[in-house]
Amino acid sequence: MTARTKTWTIRTAVVALVAIAGVLAWQALQPKGLPNGFAGGNGRIEAVEIDIAAKIPGRIADILVKEGDFVTAGQILARMDTATLEAQRREAEAQLKRAEIGIATAQSRVTQREAEQSAAAAVVAQRKAELGAAEKRLARSRALAPKGAVAAQALDDDRAAVESGKAAVAAAQAQVAAAQAGLGLARSEVIGAQSDVEAVRAALQRIEADIADSTLRAPRDGRVQYRVAEPGEVLAAGGTVLNMVDLSDVYMTFFLPTAQAGRVALGAEARLVLDAAPQYVIPATISFVADVAQFTPKTVETADERQKLMFRLKARIAPKLLKKYIRTVKTGLPGMAYVRLDPRLPWPAALRVRLPQ
Repeated sequence: MTARTKTWTIRTAVVALVAIAGVLAWQALQPKGLPNGFAGGNGRIEAVEIDIAAKIPGRIADILVKEGDFVTAGQILARMDTATLEAQRREAEAQLKRAEIGIATAQSRVTQREAEQSAAAAVVAQRKAELGAAEKRLARSRALAPKGAVAAQALDDDRAAVESGKAAVAAAQAQVAAAQAGLGLARSEVIGAQSDVEAVRAALQRIEADIADSTLRAPRDGRVQYRVAEPGEVLAAGGTVLNMVDLSDVYMTFFLPTAQAGRVALGAEARLVLDAAPQYVIPATISFVADVAQFTPKTVETADERQKLMFRLKARIAPKLLKKYIRTVKTGLPGMAYVRLDPRLPWPAALRVRLPQ
């Protein structure tokens, strides 16, 4: 055997011994054969993922966080360029001032038309009074004409005066009707101007909402996973800037066979042991049991085959506990999930809760 061969043999033996020691250490910290009433399965720590995206098309102005950063709810993560929106807001503000002036102008027209209507009504009253006086003169002339006390010409003049008075009243009433129509039109102009103001205000509010949404904030406490885009890039509406995980909703997904999954109730107690920290036992609660098997043979014909079906479960860590250790929570870690099938049984000593101090 050459020196090189001996060296490689020794190195291989050392690596094998280290691996065996690691496995033995890990196994020493694991439960020694689960008693009846308990079940376990391999899983991986997961969390709800959230895409931080642009609401409207635009250019990314700045990104304030890096991958792996812990962020809190409401924290500013990125900003979109709002130059175009700012210009639109100034335009809308100018339109709003113009529309408000339009209301004042329309209201002044209403006041003018109301004055014209009052004047026309006064003219009608005047013409009616004149017509009444002319009718009285005509009545006296008619009474005196047979006696020769009034000339025929005077009687004719009085008749003409009555007819003229009637025409004057009709003309004055027509002026009142015209004034009323003008007043109605002026009032409709006020309503139209008010509608213009409301429309411009709504457009201004929409622009301001878009400006506010251009500042991208963290919706919850969590950790940034990926920077999907970089400053200067132009995104379409809904384009993702960052991806983060919600560390207030963390769980482990694992699988159990039919016989065990069928005995697991929602809300059942569970325990999680991570490969990276086998000295700790994390309490959890079963929050999900699939109603459809994940591994299903093409045909299920026998009882034995049905027992081979595997169902997906989720063991969720309590948000209160997560909040206490939120800055140390990491997703993607593999481990084991154990569930108690019989709530009357005590947990084995190896699965009693042990948390970092």
